[in-house]
This record gives sequence, C-alpha cells and structure tokens, in this order.
Amino acid sequence: MSPLTTDWLISLLTEYVKDTGAAVDLILVGGLALQAYGLPDRATQDIDGEFNGDLAGLVQFLTDRHVPADLGANISGWSVVAMPPGYRERTSLLVERVKLRIRLLAPTDFIIAKLRRGTELDLDDATWVAAQFKVTSEAIKAAAENAVSVSPPDTMIFVFRKTVDLFCHRIAGFESNGGPDPTPGK
Repeated sequence: MSPLTTDWLISLLTEYVKDTGAAVDLILVGGLALQAYGLPDRATQDIDGEFNGDLAGLVQFLTDRHVPADLGANISGWSVVAMPPGYRERTSLLVERVKLRIRLLAPTDFIIAKLRRGTELDLDDATWVAAQFKVTSEAIKAAAENAVSVSPPDTMIFVFRKTVDLFCHRIAGFESNGGPDPTPGK
C-alpha cells in the first residue's frame, strides 16, 4: 500500500459523504496531521483520529478500500493520561464543506497526544511540531499538568511526567537559538 496523503484523505472522505450522505467530523492526530501541519514527506499507512459520526459505516467504507484506520469517538480515552481539557475547542479547520469537516489539534495538544504514547517516532513528531510552531517548554508543561489534572490516579502519570520532562529537555536546544534540525528522521 502506498503512503497516504492529506489530499487523498480529503478526496476519499468526500467520496464517502457523497456515496452515503453521512456527515464526517474528524480530528486528525497521526501522520496525516503532520502532513497538514506542513511536513509533506511524513509517511503514514493509516488514518488516526477522533471521529464524530457513523463510525461503523466509515470503518466499513475504509475496510472495503483496504485503508487501515485507528478511529474513536474520544481520543482522550486512548491513554490513561487524558487530553488537556478543551482540546476539541482549540482545533483548527483543515477542511470545512457540507457534511465534511476535518480538523487539526492545536500544536500543543498534538504534542501532548504524542507524549502520552511516547514512542521514538512520537517524540520525533512532537519535536518537529514544537519547532515548527515555536511551542515552548512552559506551554508543554502547563498543558501536561492540565491533562494530568483530569486523569485518573495511576502510576502511568509518573511515566508521562518523566516523558514530558525529557521531551522539554530535548527541545531546549532549539527553543532559544534554532538548535538542531527537528525534522523527524533527520
């Protein structure tokens, strides 16, 4: 399967809306979101996001076309650590058409989403977004604490806080002076 692109996704979801009459409201959170943020060479093989609508219908449509997807009605529930409160209201529009809305997380919320999982690729993605949008360590730490404040007590909170601290140390070099190339895979 070829890597997916945001243009292809928009075309595919336009076809879905036309064929089914169903509405789509999608917040992208994976590699396609990075493309939309301005990193066109970020390859991905699936669609990751929070979907509001007929999930079963969309999943069947995607399955019929052999398109992998990780979709749910609440990305905050994808981890013990919740998303920062209000993340849906801070999204920006990528596409808004009749029955089709595709949104992007605010950069700081995207970083928190990536730090909740914490793989090396997630950290690379978050590093690129932090550099691209000049997100400061202070903003990340504040958003992380907001996320923790609405998360259930769990030992994973300690791991998340450590990940946030290490990440903030990682970006400190380019925060003030441009630092190293934060492009994932470089």
